[in-house]
Formats: sequence, structure tokens, C-alpha cells
Amino acid sequence: MFKEYPQYDAIGLAELIQSGDISAKEALEAAIYQANSLNPKLNAIIHRFDERAFNAAQQGLLQGIFTGVPYLLKDLNYLFADEPIKMGSRSVHIVPEQDSEIVKRMRATGVNTFGKTNTPEFGLIITTEPKFFGPTHNPFKKGYSSGGSSGGSAAAVSAGIVPMAGGGDGGGSIRFPSAWCGVFGLKPSRGRNPSGPIYAEGWEGAVADHVITRSVRDSAAMLDATAGREVGAPFVTDASNKGQFLEATKTPCKPLKIALMAEPLFPGAKVDKEVLAVLEKTGRQLEDMGHKVEYAAPKIDSDRMWRDFFTVVCAHTAYFVEDLSLRYGPQQVSNLEPQTRNMAMIGRSLSVVDLLKAKQGWHDVQYQTGLILEEYDMIVCPTVPTTAVKHGVLPPSRIDELLLNVSGVIEKGINLGKWIYNSSLVEKLSSPVLSKMAFTTLGNITGLPAMSVPLGMSNKGLPIGMQFIGRMNDEARLFALAADFERAGLFTDPAI
Repeated sequence: MFKEYPQYDAIGLAELIQSGDISAKEALEAAIYQANSLNPKLNAIIHRFDERAFNAAQQGLLQGIFTGVPYLLKDLNYLFADEPIKMGSRSVHIVPEQDSEIVKRMRATGVNTFGKTNTPEFGLIITTEPKFFGPTHNPFKKGYSSGGSSGGSAAAVSAGIVPMAGGGDGGGSIRFPSAWCGVFGLKPSRGRNPSGPIYAEGWEGAVADHVITRSVRDSAAMLDATAGREVGAPFVTDASNKGQFLEATKTPCKPLKIALMAEPLFPGAKVDKEVLAVLEKTGRQLEDMGHKVEYAAPKIDSDRMWRDFFTVVCAHTAYFVEDLSLRYGPQQVSNLEPQTRNMAMIGRSLSVVDLLKAKQGWHDVQYQTGLILEEYDMIVCPTVPTTAVKHGVLPPSRIDELLLNVSGVIEKGINLGKWIYNSSLVEKLSSPVLSKMAFTTLGNITGLPAMSVPLGMSNKGLPIGMQFIGRMNDEARLFALAADFERAGLFTDPAI
């Protein structure tokens, strides 16, 4: 068995395979050994198709930058032909007949996919603790959250099962678990990666798919391969300069003017002292690298921001539940988790005017953030206000679930969803989750590219990530800066 497997990133493994030092089969055997050894403790992978991957390794994979590299996909947005997708749900079981567009592009790089990773139901919360599959454990500390909704992918990458895995980000779901698992995660600009062919723009364009990695260059190279126009896309980005992102990681970043933002953007959210200490240290490191750092932040109405985000997500959850039922049958939504049902109920109670008001609020956030990025090249802030929390802290409590179950029973006859939406109950139920998203959501609302960089560790041995938010379509500078941190040896080590 190839014992050195966990020491390599994806490009490094692909180079070994290309040179003939190891075979694609040997790389897969190493990944499966890691999965068999570690996954029983982590619960990061929830579906495996090893035999299919071995057949692919032996019959010949597509030739690309990652040919033969073992790979995992998040079990949510990624449709992988002939393999079931469950979206973290005890109801959903769909076997797609074709790949989604981003999977086609990822497969074209030569990756060898052998499994799907754990995710909360429909990716609605930022901890991976679905009732059907059970929680994914943080590879640094059992019993603690790996984050979400790409928590299974982040845990698998950090633990050394694979060097990179597919993830998705609607409110921080690539960056959030990357921060809590001590790995690198970038959310691309709105429209940079494909989201079709079934759905055009998840959560009004807030959702973006990409990968979670241990090295910066792997993330950059994958974005080079997947970015670009797709048929019917509502957004079009320039893909004329292929290879720009990997190339950006090879030379030092030019001096930047960076806004340091320490205050969370959701009311009531508090930032741990250890997290703030890492932020201050990162500011000093940036200055040592030759960048100018100043305290600055967009002028945003935080009370409105969280409610507008909640409005959009509830509206899309209601639509998604109805669409799943219409496309695949009502059995696919017959046993949803209480929180999902509650969000769908609230979504059904909203009017078109409610949604448009929320979208206008998003525009205000986009505008104010744009003003800051006229003066500064990027923003640095914590990825998450705290380190990883224990399992059971972020999902609804038993009392909350009872309220949600009752609401599901008595919804008919009154507009209970609207009453909950306008009451303090909605804040009570959503604030534990939304307060942890007090920094990441800005990138989703604005559509700006943002990355979590592993730059700190708590006294309890839990990773701390710092988030960098760039100008629209300026991923190249984000990759360049991250690569500088990596070359300087400032990345904290993953769990392996």
C-alpha cells in the first residue's frame, strides 16, 4: 500500500501517477484504506462505490490535471449518474440518469470518484448532523461539529482520506467547515461555476459549488477546469484566460490595501477572544508581507440583513420541497426533518413582495460592500466567530422540535407561517445558526468570492480560519495571497 498517500495534495498525486511511480489503482487503494480506517470514527462518507472506481482506474480515466486522484462529492448538489443522492434526508432517494454540469467538468480533470459525503438535510444548517445519517465528527475532536453543510467533505480532506472533495456554499458551507476542520476552502464568484442543468441559481444566486482542499493550488487548478459559461446560465463570467488561477499561485501577491473587519454582521453574535487574537495576528502578518491593513467595514443594517437572508432561504426551501414532490413524487418529502418543514411552511406564507423586499435588502448590502471594495482590494475577517462546538448545540433543541411538529399539525386554517415569521420565535429558532454565519453570509449575499484560510489554533486544539473577501471575479488575487501564506509556512496543519 502507498503509505505516503496522505502527504500529497491532488496535483502531487497526479504527478506521481503520470510519471508511473504509482498507479491510479494504488492511489485508490490507499484512499480506500484511509476511508476504511477513519470513516467509522468520522462518519464523513455516507455512500461508497469502490468497485465502480476500481473499474474506472483499470479501464482508463479521462486525461486531465488530476487523472487518477481519488475523489469524493458532497451528497447534495452534485448529481453523479447512476448513484443515489439523498441530500442528507431520510425521505429523499433519487438516482440521476446523468451528471450535473459541474460533475461533468470535474470528471474531465480525471478524478476518480468513489463516494459521497455527509451533509445536513438540504444543506440548511451549518453543522453536519442529519437525523438519517448521524453526525460527522470533527477530525480534531470527536463529538464536535465538523461544520456544514459541507462538513463531510471537510472532515474527509482534513483527515487525509482524500486531498480534495466537492462542496457547496450557500451561507458559508464551504468556508465554514473548512475553518472548523483546518483546511482551505474558496467560494467562487456568483456565476463562476455552473449550477445546472436542473436549477439555475440556488437561493437567488447565493449558492456556489467548488472544492475543499488541503493545498491552495488544488483549489485553483480545479476552478480553472470547472469555471465558465453553461447553457442557460443567468450569469456569465469571462473564461477566456484559462489557467489563470493556478498561475496566480506561483508568484507573490502584489501589495494590497486590505480592510480588517472585526465586528460580526448579525445582531447578538459574539466573537471569541481567541478568534479575535488570530485576526489581529493575521493583520500583522499581512503588514509584514508588505500589505496595508486598516480597520474598516461596510455600513450594513445587521437586523435587516439576517431577516432578508432568512426570507430568501425559506422561500427557496418551500419551492424546493414542492419541486421535489412534483418531479420525483411526494414520497421524497414525506418525512422531512422538523426544521426543514418549518422553513418550508414559513416560505409558503411569504408573498412575492416579501421576497422582493429581501432582494432589495441584498442589493443594499451589495452596494455598501462595493463601496468598501472601491477603496480596498479585499476584506479580512474571521470565517466563524467561534471554534467548533459540540454536537447538539446548533440543531434545534427538543423543545424547538416539538414546536415545529405542532406547527406542522396546525398550519391548516391559519397563516401560522406568517405569524411565526413576524414573531420573536423565528429569531429564537434561527439565531443559534445565523449568529455563527455572521461573517460568511456576506459573500453569499453579494456574490463576491471569499475563502477561508487555516491560520490559527485554539488552546483546546481546534482550528481557526480567517476569511478573505475579494472583488467580484477576482479569485486570482485571493489564490495568490493564500499561496503566500502557505509558502510562508503559516497554514496550520490538517488533522493528519
